Amino acid sequence: MAWIELELLADSAQAPLLEAALENAGALAVTLDEGGHDGFDEVLEPAPGATPLWRQLRITALFEDDPTGTMQAEAAAAALAAQCLVPPRLHRLEDRLWERVWLEDLHPQRFGERLWVCPRGRRVEAADAIIIDLDPGLAFGTGHHATTALCLEWLDGAPLAGRTLIDVGCGSGILAIAALKLGAARAIAIDHDPQALEATLENAAANAVADRLSVHPPEQMPQEPADVLVANILAGPLLELAPTLARLTKPAGQLALSGILAHQAEAIGDAYGADFRLAPARQREDWVLISGRRRSGD
Repeated sequence: MAWIELELLADSAQAPLLEAALENAGALAVTLDEGGHDGFDEVLEPAPGATPLWRQLRITALFEDDPTGTMQAEAAAAALAAQCLVPPRLHRLEDRLWERVWLEDLHPQRFGERLWVCPRGRRVEAADAIIIDLDPGLAFGTGHHATTALCLEWLDGAPLAGRTLIDVGCGSGILAIAALKLGAARAIAIDHDPQALEATLENAAANAVADRLSVHPPEQMPQEPADVLVANILAGPLLELAPTLARLTKPAGQLALSGILAHQAEAIGDAYGADFRLAPARQREDWVLISGRRRSGD
């Protein structure tokens, strides 16, 4: 089948809000890439003496190629145009294995000391490598985005052996799978997107950890707290979910939060500081990871 593709070019600070808006508008998949592609750079070439535009992201959303999908894409383009650096572009994308196109340019990548993410079927030579074979399909999460990279690096350094983990906003399942391959006893993955849950199960099976992983939509979020909780979502939901995520983390358990822009870190720290002893934030590009340990009544 074909698809309707909507392309936006925006400042990176706008990307989280635009991504969420596209998902809410009915997009089947949303991907982010560096700006200045496919002619956008020509439109944005600064005049002599002008400040060049930078830190741009191209945001691509796919919709069904039917009347409903077309209407959703057109409405999203109109609603989000004011937040874009150039007018949004719509075009029809012919049938292809588009969800696998990322494999053409994706190479094995290391996070921390031992953890590697590899396109399915590729290998690395490091003797101590812990490899995640990944084919995210329609779901976001390859490790190339700064927020996912921050979480993977944090997991690589966390004591996970024999522990339980909850992954909120699992996407492709990459964080839950990483934790299991690093020694966690059990993981629970949460996402509102059924395609993300399906991709998580498929990726878990491909990595031989499916027997230790369960997936749930948010309304079926478990009540039992875990030793470790990771949430790579947006700052808004993180603020809203602060009491819930604290409750789902055992006393003395560990927490890692990402999907947070640097200027949002203080608000997140204030929301979680009463329940967690927070470590200094880790930053990568414009994004940060906030981690901490659950207070145990002190």
